[in-house]
Amino acid sequence: MSVSETLNSGPPEAVPAPDPSRGGAYGPHGGTSPAPAGAGDPHATAGDAPRGTRNTLVLLALSAVTNLADGIAKIALPLLATRLTGSPGLISLVALTLTLPWLLLSLPVGVLVDRADRRRLLWLANGIRLLAVGGLLHAVLTDSLALHTLFVAGAALGVAEVIAQTSESALIPAVVPRAGRERANAWITGVETAANEFCGPMIGGLLLAAGTALALGTTWVAYLSACLLLLLLTGRFRAATGSPDPVGGPDPVGGPGASGAAASAGSSPALLGELTEGLRFLWRSRLLRTMSLILTVLCASWGAWLALMPLVAKELLALSPQEYGIVLSALGVGGLAGTLTVTWVNRLLGRRWAMFADLLGTLAMMAVPALTTQVWAVATAAFLGGMGGTLWTVNARLISQNVVPDALMGRYSSAARLLTWGGMPVGAALIGVLAEWLGTRAAFLLFALAVAGTVWPFLRNVTRTELNRAESSGTHRTGTGQNGTDRSRAGLAEDA
Repeated sequence: MSVSETLNSGPPEAVPAPDPSRGGAYGPHGGTSPAPAGAGDPHATAGDAPRGTRNTLVLLALSAVTNLADGIAKIALPLLATRLTGSPGLISLVALTLTLPWLLLSLPVGVLVDRADRRRLLWLANGIRLLAVGGLLHAVLTDSLALHTLFVAGAALGVAEVIAQTSESALIPAVVPRAGRERANAWITGVETAANEFCGPMIGGLLLAAGTALALGTTWVAYLSACLLLLLLTGRFRAATGSPDPVGGPDPVGGPGASGAAASAGSSPALLGELTEGLRFLWRSRLLRTMSLILTVLCASWGAWLALMPLVAKELLALSPQEYGIVLSALGVGGLAGTLTVTWVNRLLGRRWAMFADLLGTLAMMAVPALTTQVWAVATAAFLGGMGGTLWTVNARLISQNVVPDALMGRYSSAARLLTWGGMPVGAALIGVLAEWLGTRAAFLLFALAVAGTVWPFLRNVTRTELNRAESSGTHRTGTGQNGTDRSRAGLAEDA
């Protein structure tokens, strides 16, 4: 699923009341006014606000160009695969290469993000993207494109995405002051959705119709622009070393704490301990654990949908690349609608039921292709899935940024995405096998049943009490401005 970091994992709006979403949490109706700039932030300075605004705008532009390029690549690689083979398994394998790195590399990349300069890691990620897309472009121009070329390029783009998404989610709390983070998260989520799931696929379909080389060349230029935009960021790009280590202390969202799980800040714990620190932090909380496991099923379903839909569009719906791009863009239109309405939905229903909408939207996405080949019905279901996904993501990011310290952000985000976005390659691989054995409609139906199975765990564990407790945990943590040492915000798997 494009998603869809996210995935991963790990992992928004200026909302009044708390209640979680793809990783976030709070209670249904009551709300509070946004805190004034600097409130609860004893280290904030007068220069933080303008610097935060500048960095927010840079991050918005960076997110726009990279997600636009990702959206084009997301439609280009599977469609190129359909030109080389008609096998559902092989086409799904191309999609699998784009998401498998989340399953294999999330934890070590999280450790790297907490140790290294996060802006340099973003440069590294975009450099890998330039090489991968450049290689594909060369293969197209020399008429030497083959399935193994798509596999290698897809894997390289997948690795780059793990590095980029984990680094960027950890960078936001470091370069944007606390008072501006809700707005920054909402704007960035909206741009991600519009570019990756709406404009990217639509433009990708049009560019592919005009010429494969044109589509890949446009993607390459977008990634190059991202490298240049990173020069405009100001502030600190490494994790704060003075952040207290929560692992081994009380659970930030109400679960039982685990004692002695890690060394204190400033020490050098064994690499294995560092790799699992974020995972232990997440797993101690019943709320975060439940949301992550539910999201694993949802992300697996998105991965399955995105992997098999190119073949469905070509063989069952008889769509051209342009028409398929438009159908895929319904995801983005729904996501954009979610971004524009999330504040209103949270006020009307509360975060809990806003999050629940994602379960219903994903259920519709998987069930409709199993029941009908009407293009309008498939597109409508995609719209509902995209809207629900954004409602979850926006709320999820805010709750995780409330409770995770800066020194643990990379590892926590990668752990959440391991459990969530890591489900995407599993879903992509599984639906390919199921479609080969049982047919595409039966494969979609089985995934729809799996999504329906998440309803009871959600209602039982993602309660208003747990969401309010998570909000209270974030409220009582001490945050800092650009130069402080104790940051209590990080990104949950969007993407979770």
